[in-house]
Amino acid sequence: MVSLSYCMPFLSFLCFLIFFPCLIFTGHSMRHIFFYFNGICFPPFKDKNGFFCFVSSLSPFSLLSLSISTCNMRPLLFGILPIKENSCGSLSSVTVALCLLTLLLMVIWGRKSKRSFFHFHHDSQLDHTKYPPPPGPKPWPLVGNLLQVGEQIHLSLTGLRLQYGDIFKLRLGSLTVVVLSGYNTIRQALVRHGEAFAGRPNLFIFSAIANGTSMTFNENYGPVWLLHKKLCKNALRSFSQAEPRGFGATCLLEEHICAEAAGMVQVIREKAAKEDMEGIDPATTLVTSVANVVCALCFGKRYDYSDKEFLTIVDVNNEVLKLFAAGNLADFFPVFRYFPSPSLRKIVQYVRRMNRFMERNIEEHIDTFDKNRIRDITDALIALCEEREESKDTSMLSNDQIIHTVIDIFGAGFDTIIAGLQWSLLYLIKFPDIQDKIQQEIDEHIGKPQLPRFSNKAKMPFTEAFIYEVFRHASYVPFTIPHCTTRDITFNGYFIPKDTCVFINQYQVNHDIDLWGDPEKFRPQRFLNPCGLLNKELTEKVQIFGMGKRRCLGDEFARLEMFVFLTTLLHGLRIENVPGQELDLSTDFGLTMKPRPYRITISQRF
Repeated sequence: MVSLSYCMPFLSFLCFLIFFPCLIFTGHSMRHIFFYFNGICFPPFKDKNGFFCFVSSLSPFSLLSLSISTCNMRPLLFGILPIKENSCGSLSSVTVALCLLTLLLMVIWGRKSKRSFFHFHHDSQLDHTKYPPPPGPKPWPLVGNLLQVGEQIHLSLTGLRLQYGDIFKLRLGSLTVVVLSGYNTIRQALVRHGEAFAGRPNLFIFSAIANGTSMTFNENYGPVWLLHKKLCKNALRSFSQAEPRGFGATCLLEEHICAEAAGMVQVIREKAAKEDMEGIDPATTLVTSVANVVCALCFGKRYDYSDKEFLTIVDVNNEVLKLFAAGNLADFFPVFRYFPSPSLRKIVQYVRRMNRFMERNIEEHIDTFDKNRIRDITDALIALCEEREESKDTSMLSNDQIIHTVIDIFGAGFDTIIAGLQWSLLYLIKFPDIQDKIQQEIDEHIGKPQLPRFSNKAKMPFTEAFIYEVFRHASYVPFTIPHCTTRDITFNGYFIPKDTCVFINQYQVNHDIDLWGDPEKFRPQRFLNPCGLLNKELTEKVQIFGMGKRRCLGDEFARLEMFVFLTTLLHGLRIENVPGQELDLSTDFGLTMKPRPYRITISQRF
């Protein structure tokens, strides 16, 4: 018969796995936790080399390798617990007691998790006892619903909406999340109750990225944020109205975008001439071209495609977005905030490199600033801040806020447009008849001698409909950046406490069968009315830039840029699929979902 003492190491390890997170979830500090593990729950022991060790310093494998013969311990418990020479029996008692204590703590944590969603704020006027919480799947101990969600989060949450409705809640580790789906529900939350849903959650990764100075990620909603948003909006407007340096463009913004689009077409021609019939991967050219537009918008200059500093910043921005999309365990399990995180360390390193690049450019702009000659968005921000300083208005942007505003604009104008163009080219080679119709519009409204301009966009409804259908069908921005409630609110009959993290499921809206009828079919004509004009009432329902208080400020610029790049490419080139290449429209979940790699062949139209 096997004695309980021989099972002690395995039971102790099991209790360690359960007990440690329980202490975290029940609000114990790290100092208390390590005190428990080092002194009370697991006394120090001798390892095979005769050294005294604490359980907290062991790996799980070394803990499992313990044998009863190493249980000859000495009283090293800071004078708290005396240890007897024959400690095997006492250790068995400790294990049994620990198991009971663990079960008790799990019960306490379970009750606490139910109560935590109804945490009552003293400044709230709502009686939350009258309203139920949103429904949702039952969470598992410790991990919550993480394992139920899986890797394709956008598909899982869209499926859960069919079971629980437009409003349901999940527990991801220790983080409670309310998921909003359905166009009308999302619009009601973000527009009608805009202030209540305008916050940003206090996620660990947000604070690590910008330390509270980013308008996009973690600046609290309130007067400071509203001022910050107003200044950014005015800066974008000022730059869009700045006079062009050459002829043919209506503004400096149009001049930059049109010049870079023409340069992109030339680079693609050169690459295609070298690759012959093997085709080319358009991704690299699209990335560098769009990045150059962003650099021109932010810093008033473009870089050569082979410039090392330029390529480094492009790579750094890509890596930050990838790591950010992967998430961080510390957001769901607070205990991991106290442990080294390689991914978080990489993000911080990359952000610091981005900051140094931005700081150098902003310092150059401050030294050469001329309020009568606005060169870019950075100049526009500096001008607005100087105007407020001259008027003795103390509510102006700090240098850190200017830096992170430029970074926000750089990131926002980078990945979303690149992904949109990559998806557009994929759809064009998969559906060549759609390409024919776009080129027909180009020939009718632009013609051979001229290149596309902003003013052509309103005259080309089918091309606009194609861009909206790319946004909708690909849904490559499946969720907005997470929101959070700024106060207790009763929404559609459910009580949602202040500081609750809120996910906005844009993917579900874009694939809602009640809204679109045949959402899985790629059909740009759905956005045209019987007269062949754009149905603006329907295009407003396409979700990619968010809505309400936190709507992307540059959404109109993004649509203009995509229009010019796409039509400039199709103006001079015919793009086709490489023979034998199977085109895959599936993708993996991410902050921005890119298509799988593909290659294209081109031919001259003129």
